[in-house]
Formats: sequence, C-alpha cells, structure tokens
Amino acid sequence: MITQATCSLVLARALSRGGTFAEIFFEDSRRFSMTLRSGKIENAAITHPRGAGIRIYDALRSIYVYTCDVSEAGLLRAADRAAAAVTQSRAAGRDIVLTPRETPNLHPVLQPVLDTPTERRARLLRTVDGAARAVDSRITQVTVGLTAREQHVIIANSEGLYTGDTRVYTHLACSAVASDGTENQTGTDNPGALMGFELFDTRVDPEAVGRKAAKTAVTMLTAPYCRAGEMPVVIAGGFGGVIFHEACGHSLEATSVAPGMSEFCGKLGQQIAAPCVTAIDDGTMPCEWGSENIDDEGTPTTRLTLIENGVLRNYMVDRLNGLKMGMAPTGNARRESYAYAPTSRMRNTYIAPGTDDEEEMIRTMGDGLYAAQMGGGSVNPATGEFNFAVQEGYLVQDGHITTPVRGASLIGKGAQILMRIDRVGRTMTMGQGMCGSLSGSVPTNVGQPTLRVSRLTVGGK
Repeated sequence: MITQATCSLVLARALSRGGTFAEIFFEDSRRFSMTLRSGKIENAAITHPRGAGIRIYDALRSIYVYTCDVSEAGLLRAADRAAAAVTQSRAAGRDIVLTPRETPNLHPVLQPVLDTPTERRARLLRTVDGAARAVDSRITQVTVGLTAREQHVIIANSEGLYTGDTRVYTHLACSAVASDGTENQTGTDNPGALMGFELFDTRVDPEAVGRKAAKTAVTMLTAPYCRAGEMPVVIAGGFGGVIFHEACGHSLEATSVAPGMSEFCGKLGQQIAAPCVTAIDDGTMPCEWGSENIDDEGTPTTRLTLIENGVLRNYMVDRLNGLKMGMAPTGNARRESYAYAPTSRMRNTYIAPGTDDEEEMIRTMGDGLYAAQMGGGSVNPATGEFNFAVQEGYLVQDGHITTPVRGASLIGKGAQILMRIDRVGRTMTMGQGMCGSLSGSVPTNVGQPTLRVSRLTVGGK
C-alpha cells in the first residue's frame, strides 16, 4: 500500500506545472479463476494486478497516466508525465494536506474465496456440472467457471481527500449446450455478489444454476422459430432488466449526457416514461454485485432515483462530467482498474416493483411474446435504438403461454419502450453481468419485476 505522505508528494508533483485538480487511484488486487469443461478442471489461476493511476484536470480537460511501478520514485515519474501535458499554467508549489476519511463497510465478507480450500472450489464446479448433465441426455457439453476478485483501493486528491475501500466479488458461470446431432442450443446462468464463498451457502444454489442453464438449452433445442411482427411483449424479471440498462440506463449516464449525445439531454423534470415506471440506480444495496462503499473517485455510494412515476429526476454523474454539467457527483464514478480513468457508470440499476398482477398481464395481453430470459444486444445511446436477443421465449396465444420459440429479438428505442410499459409486477429480481464502457468492464446488476410493453417490434424468422 502507499502511504498518506507519498500521496501528498505525488499530488503536489502532479500540479507542479499547473492544473486545477489532481487525483491518485491506487489498486492492489488478487484475482482467482477456475474452469471446468467436459468434466475436467482446465485451469486454476491467481493473478495479482497492482498499480496506480494519476489524473489531472486541465480546465475541463482530463490528463491520465497509469503505472505498475508503485514505488515513490515510480509514482513521482508518472506524476511528472501527467504534469508535462498541462496547458493551463498556474502558480506551482502547492502543498497538499490530506485528511483521512473512514467509510462504513456495508458489505462484510465471511469467507474469502481465496481462503477456501481448493478441493471445495473444485467440488462446487463438479456439483454444477453434474446437475446440468442430469437434466437431459441431450446435454453434450457443460462449462462452469468460478471467479473471484479482492480489490483494495486507496484514493487521494488535491482537495484533501484520503480514503480507501475493499471490494470482494464472487461469480459463478454455467453454460450448457444441448444437441440433437444436427443443431445446438446454449443456456446460461451467471449469479454473483459482493460476497465471499458464503454466497453458495446463503444465496446461490449451485445445483439450481446447472439445472437452469441446461433446461434453457433443452427447451430451445426443439422450439420453432419465432414469427416477426409488432406485438405485446411481457419481459420476465431479473436479467430482463438488461433492456432498461442498455436501452435507457446508458443514456442517463453523464458520459452521454454531458457531450449532448443522449436522447434524454435537457429533460430533467419531464415525463419520459409511463407513470407506472420508477427506476433506481442503487450502490448501497448490501452485498449486491454492483454495490460499493465508495465509488472510484472516493465519493460515498448513494441510492439514486433516476425516474419517478415516469418523470426524469436525476442523471448518473461523475466528477469531471459534473463540472461540465454544473451538477454534483452522485457516487457513480467507476473504472475497471487503475489502467482506466473513471467515468459515470451504473451500479445496481432496476425498475422498481409496481402493483400489477403477473398472471393478469399475461391473461389480458391477447397474442404476443413472453421473454423469459434475455440475451445480449446493442444500443446507440444518442438515439436509444436497441436490438436484443431473447435467450428463452414463449408464444402467448389468447392470454395463455404456449409454445417455446427461438430466434426472437426485441427491437425499438429506449424512449419508446419506456412510454409503452403498461404493467409492472410486484416482485423485483436482479441478474448479474459485466458492463463495458469508456472506463472498462465493471460489475453491474440489472433488475426489474415482470413487466408488459403494450407494443414492441419482435424480430424473428
């Protein structure tokens, strides 16, 4: 770890040629991964990334330099490289006085994965593999992965902040392939949390993970292709929240809003969604995959209401983009590692529970599509246009869920889908994933209750 005195010296050196603000982000992490494929452990590896990033504000321009040499001399060299890029000169020789700040830990860890016996980790993977293969004889391949990350950070800046955090992530991933000899279909399940190995004692059933992935693969193997057209769509809870995350959430990040590249620019206080829609981005949820105690600029995490009863209330704001927008940071500055400068990112982002009955929304929708699991997709934050694959879908005919279908995709615009939500169920669930953006890949939760979109374009065959 780096000392408070070293941070003061480095920050002063960073501002030696000018600049309005300087920050140092130090990271010392351990990462573990183990993969089982076709019943055999393929790899088990531990890595130890360690380094620091130094950032300077040159007016509203950001300069960023990072290094894996975290000796005092190495950090001072990095500070000199960053300072050399400053164009807005100011008087040099500023003294940096740091004041330590303690932050309560909302996410206690009982059993770090790296302290868990190797035999127990391997047994976990074999349990998932066995449960998946027991579902059906057509399951031909199962891949199970366990990953863990212990990240220790120190953040200091020229305004006197000196703070730190420890984040412990544990993630289990299962992919099952079903085959009939001519075609293959894949099902997945990928739970994770800001927890240690106790995740599998208190929250995640490893056998259920394997069964879920395998059942999806088998169901889709015999399913006919979905017909295309515009129709009502009911999207199940949990990972169904990826629709809001991608189609709307990215457009509410200051990364898109500050440069005017979001469809929601200048719409604070305006109705952008149906009155039944309230959307939250919450970094305070205990032990959740996207939670933190502080963000990667040292701002305490928050619970942020983005949309309230259809009205846009907040954007997700990091420090630099907040200066450009005239808004305070919201605790959303995140980065993959010390190799990235932070920017505004989502944490645990979800549509809040509503008051509608899930069975009623199916019963009264007529003919349409029930999206039980969502897959990957793409979105343009400037326009909100999106295209998402449905990993597991079913036809709804005359208000009844009937035939499974494959090859379905949901196509539309973020602003459009928000206004067309006409039912929001009572129980919210979340799914875990990794979100990529300018500051790398970070853990995020997506969530929602089961909800209904009155009209949406479905791509098919």
